[in-house]
Amino acid sequence: MRLHLANGTRVTKSTFPTTAIPAADLPKVISADIYETKDYGASDPKPEGSIKTLKYKAGQVLTQRQIDALFDPAKIVSVSPASGAQVGGTVVTIKGEHLDGVTSVTFGGTAGTALTVVSQRELKVTTPAKTAGPVTVAAVDDSGTVSKASGYTYV
Repeated sequence: MRLHLANGTRVTKSTFPTTAIPAADLPKVISADIYETKDYGASDPKPEGSIKTLKYKAGQVLTQRQIDALFDPAKIVSVSPASGAQVGGTVVTIKGEHLDGVTSVTFGGTAGTALTVVSQRELKVTTPAKTAGPVTVAAVDDSGTVSKASGYTYV
């Protein structure tokens, strides 16, 4: 068998036309069944949701881009209380969206402590000590960092 391009040029093993696959499009084989979970409603007691549906079966192939698209970045809507003492130690509630993957929260660049994921819409975290003034509240998850400028004020 001989191979040729549309213009008649012969194709050999060393001249076979290929393009490297971008890292975001590299295929990956799923190694375990993946379920999509949803809440029954706002009062659903399980943080992961109670309705479970098989989304991907082990052995299916997805690109990294497809996997990345499954994860929405976190969003901070509110921080309550919005202010507290400079010595820190105030337990604040952060409300927003897609917060269940958050692994750390900072106040003006200093890590909060005792982070608790209450649900995909709520976190609790204890403020660190800082000097007086407004600071940016930032939350980190595997999609990156999201922040709320002047989200908390030290008084």
